Amino acid sequence: MHVLVATAGALSPEPVVEFARHLIGGTGSVTITTVVEVPRSFLEGIKADDWHPLRDLDQHTTDDSVVTQYLEERAHRLTEPIRLALEQARIPVNILVLEGADAAAAISKAASELHADVVIVGATKQIFERGAWESVSSRIMLESGKAVLVVPEVRKDADDSETVEEFVQVPETLNGR
Repeated sequence: MHVLVATAGALSPEPVVEFARHLIGGTGSVTITTVVEVPRSFLEGIKADDWHPLRDLDQHTTDDSVVTQYLEERAHRLTEPIRLALEQARIPVNILVLEGADAAAAISKAASELHADVVIVGATKQIFERGAWESVSSRIMLESGKAVLVVPEVRKDADDSETVEEFVQVPETLNGR
């Protein structure tokens, strides 16, 4: 089984490791991907200036090398926690950096091209809120044609002073108010 893990840096590594371990068995593979939007207008602005630090460092620096460096550095920062956790669990992993402005479309396309069996994504919005269906995770569920495992943020435990009503928004009609 091929598992595609899509992260924007907020996905908790622990559940990803556990799910990946069970999904791939002994013969599957894991690819971690992130989508990075390159701020081309910013790069063009730097290029238009009389001076910028890259010119001083290397006269042969090209736009492509600047973009590549930007993609690599950003992707490293976003994927590093999950990559390290998977490698520590002795799960082989590949990294795929995607460039684009539409993360859901890029991840859905990658899932298809990689023949991923399942996509693991994070949920940064409450899944039952109206706006959640506009999220990247929800769009991947709708657009990828793949099985999608949505991993919520790390659960917040209610302490003894909190009530369930304080912890979870309960509609007034269900509360009897």
